Amino acid sequence: MLWRNENLKLTATVTWRRFVALFLGVFFGGLAGLYAFVLLVDPYGVVPFSLPVERRIVSINQRHMYPQMVQSGRFDSIVLGTSTSRLLDPEQLNGLFGARFFNAAMNSGRAWEQKLIFDKFVDKVPAPKVVIVGLDTVWCQSNAASHRFGYPDFPHWMYDANPWNDLLHLLNAKTVEHAGRLVATWVGIIRDRVRGDGFEVFVPPEEIYDAERARHRVWDEDGRPRPRELAGPPVAWSAERRRSLRLPALAWLDDMLARLPPATLKVLAYMPVHVAVQPLPGSSGAEVEAECKDRIETIARRRDARVVDWRIASRLTRDESNYWDALHFRLPVARRVARDLAAAVLEGREAPDGSYRLTR
Repeated sequence: MLWRNENLKLTATVTWRRFVALFLGVFFGGLAGLYAFVLLVDPYGVVPFSLPVERRIVSINQRHMYPQMVQSGRFDSIVLGTSTSRLLDPEQLNGLFGARFFNAAMNSGRAWEQKLIFDKFVDKVPAPKVVIVGLDTVWCQSNAASHRFGYPDFPHWMYDANPWNDLLHLLNAKTVEHAGRLVATWVGIIRDRVRGDGFEVFVPPEEIYDAERARHRVWDEDGRPRPRELAGPPVAWSAERRRSLRLPALAWLDDMLARLPPATLKVLAYMPVHVAVQPLPGSSGAEVEAECKDRIETIARRRDARVVDWRIASRLTRDESNYWDALHFRLPVARRVARDLAAAVLEGREAPDGSYRLTR
């Protein structure tokens, strides 16, 4: 009886060990299979030995998708900026400037993030035809050095010069999903949401535009009405106070333009946000913006860049019917901005209605 019990215990132990071995074999084998799948498909274009196939933008996570696109060699020109520049259509810009554009503007794109994607592009294309920087408040923030990223999961490893350390970051659910989506686009199961040149109509369709709702969204901020006039007396900063203002992102902008050869057309364009989010005249915010614009113009003169400024009070920026919200204009406005930008930069044409200023 004792012998039988010992035999049963031994059998149970062997069975358990076999189960554990089988489980671990299946687990690690499956993991290895998934990793091999990700490495071969390579949805981010970072693996040196991946399959030589066309890669597309399969995620709205721009910070993960854009590096491979700007280094693909398919583009000789680039648009940088925040979401206020995303509706500039590369296909339209191509015809206007005679170039091949990629729109690398990012939602909540910080100035430092824009510099990083610019560096990736220029590493591949050292002599771009056109570089358009859509200027926004991120370039004029005193805390730009400590607020470098719009999202906490920024993939730093994609933006360094070492391709091999990327392999450590590819075995996760997000990358497996993106690899699966890429394969699905190859076989036609799903359609591309974002065009291969970075363009996406991220605003609602024009057919459902509601002017009254848009007006409310323009003037309402998190349930509170935006101020339309100063609460106190206007302020006027001294020249000394203006000079003491710290704007660290402007040094990055200067470095970016310094990397470009003389033949590159360099364009700095303030996007036409509604006056509701422009600083009120006489406010401290207006003083900061004025100083920032002055410094940017100085940089532009030094680096032979053109400056076109829509971030002013005008018929365009006062009209709520041009906008979905205070920051994002409608598609017809985006097409107009692209046309006017080309005319201003290539022909020196001033705005007949005062909608923009050609300051450089």
